Amino acid sequence: MELEEIQNKVAQSGLVTFNLEELIDTAPQMLIDIKEQLYMGLMLKEKEFRTFIKEHDWSQYKDSNIAITCSTDAIVPTWAFMLVANKLSGIAKNIVFGTLENLQEVLFEARINTIDVTPFIDQRVVVKGCSDQPVPVSAYVSLTAKLTPVVKTLMFGEPCSTVPIYKKG
Repeated sequence: MELEEIQNKVAQSGLVTFNLEELIDTAPQMLIDIKEQLYMGLMLKEKEFRTFIKEHDWSQYKDSNIAITCSTDAIVPTWAFMLVANKLSGIAKNIVFGTLENLQEVLFEARINTIDVTPFIDQRVVVKGCSDQPVPVSAYVSLTAKLTPVVKTLMFGEPCSTVPIYKKG
């Protein structure tokens, strides 16, 4: 009995796998919550807040990705967030308004915007579906919008089990 040679059909398929997990920014991510500076948890007092801004150790945020928010239902003037961003400018790597989830979305969007689509022109691309690190849905949406105009086919999942997303007509 002659044994058939085992062939890796996935490797022979010509599929290009795109793993969004590889775009994760590995710099520390931190949240600055202004709620800690509210008087009685309700309002911001400008004088006390400016004292906090002046005396706070901003160097701890060096080269970090920062999300600035106020997690309580309080009216916080826009200038308060601007003061924090001003102090972080030149220290932090990236600064956004919102949650750590918002920060992730902004970081992925920025990385996706820098992708050179040339290697994907007329290719069969699979966007990897399983990852060890969380990838926001918005990253999959942005990548789809970026690759659709240039790819031959776009799929989601793993090379052995994909969901078709787009096929050039």
